[in-house]
Amino acid sequence: MGATEAIVLIKQHLIDPEICIRCNTCEDTCPIGAITHDDRNYVVNPDICNGCNACVPPCPTGSIDHWHMMPKADAYSIEAQLGWDELPAPMALPADDALSADADAAAADEAEAPQHNAAVSTTSLNAPWSAAHPYLNLYGLKKPVTATVAGNFRLTDKDAESDIRHIVLDFGNQFFPVLEGQSIGVIPPGTDASGKPHYLRMYSVASPRDGERESYNNLSLTVKRVVTDHDGKPARGVGSNYLCDLQKGDKVEITGPFGASYLMPNHAGSNILMICTGTGAAPMRAMTEYRRRLSANGKPVDGKLMLFFGARKPQELPYFGPLLKLPASFIDMHLAFSRVEGEPRAYVQDKLREAGPAVAELLKGDTYVYICGLKGMEAGVMEALRDLGISAGLDWPSLHARMVAEGRFHVETY
Repeated sequence: MGATEAIVLIKQHLIDPEICIRCNTCEDTCPIGAITHDDRNYVVNPDICNGCNACVPPCPTGSIDHWHMMPKADAYSIEAQLGWDELPAPMALPADDALSADADAAAADEAEAPQHNAAVSTTSLNAPWSAAHPYLNLYGLKKPVTATVAGNFRLTDKDAESDIRHIVLDFGNQFFPVLEGQSIGVIPPGTDASGKPHYLRMYSVASPRDGERESYNNLSLTVKRVVTDHDGKPARGVGSNYLCDLQKGDKVEITGPFGASYLMPNHAGSNILMICTGTGAAPMRAMTEYRRRLSANGKPVDGKLMLFFGARKPQELPYFGPLLKLPASFIDMHLAFSRVEGEPRAYVQDKLREAGPAVAELLKGDTYVYICGLKGMEAGVMEALRDLGISAGLDWPSLHARMVAEGRFHVETY
């Protein structure tokens, strides 16, 4: 009787298409290019993935954290994964006597691999030590919660090119707690061009933990109507246009909450440095409003707030009017406009450099940094922080690394 051929097992890394919100965080994070996507699914290439786990902590939904033990010869191909609407059931393994000692060792090595190949991130994967404990993933695609539209208000001038909306969702008696910095998933109705249900879209919450209206079970979103793609060609964003067209009383299917790290500190004396553009203002508005309410209720936090906020024109800056009503004693505000006729273009990184000494002084203290907006802003902001830190005599690489490790440096760009 011939010897049984050994079967090598691998621990294949898979992404759950039912939970994935297609935010591209995993592909951006992967240090070896093992993650790819088409117009619907994000998948992991089993021939490249080394199980380093670098993509797992940043994932806002946990869709990335799935592993199936299976024969290497039967690993799911990229093509197979791209066609999934849900994860397949775990494969039944062969009898133990079909596995050689070498195969067992190989499987064990695969399982241990995540311990030594993680990539270094420039943003904190940890929440501030004093942050409130978040609720996560209470509702999913199979069992979403239904919210009612309580309001839909245009934030930008009616003649402005950008149509940015403030949308209020009411949850009635349903349990849906959120914290500043968290996000929710919105499920647009209908199907895509292939006849499959639209995947969910994620939006940052723009209201504080006690509701858009204080002590009400509601929240708000800041949504820009997408009418062009990244190349400027006409293209209607499915999720954004769905939300921007909603009327009061309409019903919306919601999943989440998501996000366990991009949270604000809650201890007295903590400073918050906020840098944002466009709808990246959503989490900043939530944090600012929470502190404003604390102060209004006679509970001063004693920490400083500093905001750098950019848009093309004042008419296209979300919450421009309410921001101007906040006193300088409450928040140190710097607004940057890049398309005002007769004035030089200014971006948030330019305003950072102008306020260099004040920013550097803040960075020396108990300060938490939050950056949110278009991906294109990130490099300029990081360069400005580095340069002003060095000019102030700070060891910026060391300080930045320490802030990341301590949950004090957070970046969300898209």
